[in-house]
Amino acid sequence: MGIWRLGEKLGRIEFSPIESEAKLEDTLVGDIRILSPGLLLIGRQVTTAFGKFIDILAMDADGNLVVVELKRNRTPREVVAQLLDYASWVQGLSYDQIAAIYKENHAKDFEGGFADKFGQSPPEKLNDSHELIVVSAELDPSTERIIGYLSNNHGVPINAVFFRYFKDGENEYLSRSWLVDPTAAETNVEKLTREKGGAKEAWNGRDFYVSFGGTTDRSWQDALRYGFISAGGGRWYTQTLYNLKQGHRVWVNLPGTGYVAVGDVTGTAQPLRDFNVEVDGKEVKLLDAPRDGYRRGEHLDDDDLTEHLVPIRWIKAVPEDQAYWEKGLFAKQHSACKLRNRFTLERLGRYFEVDD
Repeated sequence: MGIWRLGEKLGRIEFSPIESEAKLEDTLVGDIRILSPGLLLIGRQVTTAFGKFIDILAMDADGNLVVVELKRNRTPREVVAQLLDYASWVQGLSYDQIAAIYKENHAKDFEGGFADKFGQSPPEKLNDSHELIVVSAELDPSTERIIGYLSNNHGVPINAVFFRYFKDGENEYLSRSWLVDPTAAETNVEKLTREKGGAKEAWNGRDFYVSFGGTTDRSWQDALRYGFISAGGGRWYTQTLYNLKQGHRVWVNLPGTGYVAVGDVTGTAQPLRDFNVEVDGKEVKLLDAPRDGYRRGEHLDDDDLTEHLVPIRWIKAVPEDQAYWEKGLFAKQHSACKLRNRFTLERLGRYFEVDD
């Protein structure tokens, strides 16, 4: 990765090692969304039963644990063996043990922290599966081969993420990239797990459920007209939108009405103040475009409370009075989540005449 400063004279901003592994760990602990927006921090430097320390322990919205280990200049065998050792301990953690680790690190109850992050109570059963992540500035080819072998051939949920540090005068920057695309890695692990008899429905790596909740300000007609979905009112409503990437497909449910549209994601989530739409062939900010909703101006500069939008190219939409619903279709309060339910996908595919 290269970064250049533009101006009268082109200047390259050189990559350099971060001042210390502790600083990188502090940065990730300070805001775990840098690693992934869908994670809850459980604890740091978590002591295992055999006296070792897990750098960062996190959890996703499904209650599955994520073990994050900073490489700290160790050899490939050391860092991968260490992660596998941690996995052997993590897989046995009970609900009460996880809750105790969280409370020790946050001085509040796990249930409250989970609800604040994900907007719902924790699943009754936690830790059905786990994920292992190596964090490094760079990896040698041997480590990459080992991680690829374990993930691709044996379904071990292991990946590596690279954080590179750049400094330009007084400004500091971190860049992030994955060894294996997280969506592809997850899909591959789930496929191998099911082939071995796992009960969990596999995600196809593409389809998402979207709940487009109505308010006096949010407008579904605007979303149809300009091509987007949106959510707002707090971080746990909006953070799931950031899991949507170009190439994903969304199926939109209006709560209490039914499914009304299907479309392809064409970009990443953005705050309302930055979101552009096309009007008469020109690109303008949505706030400057004719619209039915999104009129309120409060919280525009507060990323936690403002509305966030994701651009969508609609494949097909139906009027609200023709919305599709039947007993057994998937529905959830999350603004966006992976749609694994085969029954729902099959019925929606038929109704909206989308043939894969």
